[in-house]
Amino acid sequence: MRDIPEASHSVVNNVAGSTAAIEVINLSKRVADASGELTILHSVDFTVQPAETLAIVGASGSGKSTLLGLLAGLDTPSTGKVILDGSDIFALDEDGRASLRKAKLGFVFQSFQLLAHLNALENVMLPMELRGEADAKEKATAMLGRVGLSSRLKHYPKYLSGGEQQRVALARAFVTEPPLLFADEPTGSLDAATGEAVIQLMFELNRERGSTLVLVTHDPSIAARCGRTITIAAGRLV
Repeated sequence: MRDIPEASHSVVNNVAGSTAAIEVINLSKRVADASGELTILHSVDFTVQPAETLAIVGASGSGKSTLLGLLAGLDTPSTGKVILDGSDIFALDEDGRASLRKAKLGFVFQSFQLLAHLNALENVMLPMELRGEADAKEKATAMLGRVGLSSRLKHYPKYLSGGEQQRVALARAFVTEPPLLFADEPTGSLDAATGEAVIQLMFELNRERGSTLVLVTHDPSIAARCGRTITIAAGRLV
């Protein structure tokens, strides 16, 4: 793995004595709207242990995806801290957060987020190429085989079914063996049977690699597969 640059971009803000995979401390998010100010998240606190599987559930608009975006450092909070694997992510600048994500996070989106101009193999190779790994092609090929797509390596996303695209996205998320994996409604764009197959594969891969999984879902049957569930209603943990 390529070293992360030092100085202001480095992931050096380790919290002494921290052993949790994720610590969320007094996390709030407020935005301006036509009526003044809207609070999306209210003083959220929780901890996730290494290798734990956590489901975040709640109704549409409850703040689930906003919370996940904050955990990944894709958005910034109004108050509070997120500590990922010992690093206070909001003590880092934007480049530092990007470096941390590259080093420690895998992300699976509802909308797949595959690059249309890259084939399946190239999409899975991309995160490793960005880290300068010399064996990216070999690892990506093996990972696509693991998700059952050995015969689809050269296919572009538009020629893949929704389930196949999500399996490519899973392969891309897991191929770097990140300690943390976030998934935002990963079956939301899939039919029930395909979604079940994808979820089963995601949990199998997660068990094999021992990563910490945080999954946002509105589906109670998916949440029940996780070791723990937290519920958000109107931006608050309940």
